[in-house]
Amino acid sequence: MVQFPSQEWIDQFKELLNKNADYEDAARTWEGDFLFLITPDGPITTPTAFWLDLWHGKCRDAKLLASPTEKSAAFTYEGTYGNWKKLIGKEIDPIKGLLGGQFKLRGAMMKVMRYTRAAKELVETATKIPTDFL
Repeated sequence: MVQFPSQEWIDQFKELLNKNADYEDAARTWEGDFLFLITPDGPITTPTAFWLDLWHGKCRDAKLLASPTEKSAAFTYEGTYGNWKKLIGKEIDPIKGLLGGQFKLRGAMMKVMRYTRAAKELVETATKIPTDFL
C-alpha cells in the first residue's frame, strides 16, 4: 500500500500512466501540465499539491510540491481530501465531480471537455495504485 498523497504514490501514478495504452490514445494530442490541489479536509490540514507534465499521452514528469505555489500550470484541478479519496475510490467521476461542484477547474474548460476520455483514463489509472489513505 502506498500513502496518498506522497511522492511514492505520484511516482507509481506516473509509471502506470505511461504504461496505459488507453490513456495514450485518448490524450495523444493533449499538451498541458496539471496542478492537482488537495484542499484541507479531515487529516489534511494544509493545502497539498502535485504536478504532472502531460504531453501527447505520456507523463513526462510528476512531483509532490513543497507548496501549491511552487509551480504554475496550465490547469488546476482542486478538491477536498475527502473528495480526492472518493475520486480515487471510483465514487466520483472526474467530469461529474466538476459539474457537481466537488471539484473546481482552472484553465481552458473547453479544452478539457474535449478530453473527457483522457480524464477518465487518468482517474482509472489512479484507482490501480494500492492506496493507503490517511
